[in-house]
Amino acid sequence: MTARTILLHLRLPFSVFLLPVFLFALTQSAAPDGWRVAGVFFILHFLLYPASNAYNSYFDKDEGSIGGLEAPPPVDKELFYVAWALDVAALGLGAYIGWPFVVYLLIYGFISKAYSHPAIRLKKYPVLSWLIVSIFQGGFTYMMTLQAINDIPVAGLLTPQVVLASALCTLNLLALYPITQVYQHEEDARRGDLTMSRLLGIRGTFISTAVIFSLSAIGFYGYFGNTTPFYLLLLFLFPAVAFFLRWCYLVWQDERRANFRFTMQMTLIAGLGLNFFFLVLWFLHLPVV
Repeated sequence: MTARTILLHLRLPFSVFLLPVFLFALTQSAAPDGWRVAGVFFILHFLLYPASNAYNSYFDKDEGSIGGLEAPPPVDKELFYVAWALDVAALGLGAYIGWPFVVYLLIYGFISKAYSHPAIRLKKYPVLSWLIVSIFQGGFTYMMTLQAINDIPVAGLLTPQVVLASALCTLNLLALYPITQVYQHEEDARRGDLTMSRLLGIRGTFISTAVIFSLSAIGFYGYFGNTTPFYLLLLFLFPAVAFFLRWCYLVWQDERRANFRFTMQMTLIAGLGLNFFFLVLWFLHLPVV
């Protein structure tokens, strides 16, 4: 494999879609340590997530479009070794952050491998994989980011505020995860994977996303209350909601519109909206809840 091919399968730009969880934890930190913030950001988005992407690409061997890659190039064993090298590097650097963060990296790494490894392949189990991926990429990552960048005791994560924020991160993933699979039904069927989106069907996937995302919005109102942050959130998410509604209309007319390009546009608009919201929250130094 060429260096360019390996780089493509790391899907570094795709980490942007998981960045809101990190930024949410950052905005809810009164005085985070700068070096810890930089270290955790680098380990998550340049080592852990790319390692997971590479590992999944190696075992899936997709011939059709996947998240972040419309035409994935062929893979070989070299990508497998790169994935493990990135995981080892993440653990080595994570040791400087602290043992709770290392435990998090180990658990996340195991879950990501179980997702696609043929011996377990969580991806075959629609509800289980949907819940596990959403919990670990959402609430679990929020908690461990908050712990790592602030160096607080793990027991300090079990407050109502932290638990609610973690639940909101999980809800967002529960809403968005099936929609990222909606164009892969044929590819998943070819491999025998019954994903959540295949189980729900194309229209069911859109309905599920709309319902759960609405619950998430209600949850954020409960978290922020009738304050500036909540209305800023609505403002930054308006483009994603408008795009989603228009996309729903198009898909109801022709289900072939549930394709790779529309999915990536939806994911990009929603991801950037959340990222910009949390960055504005951070730069304006609005009060931590």
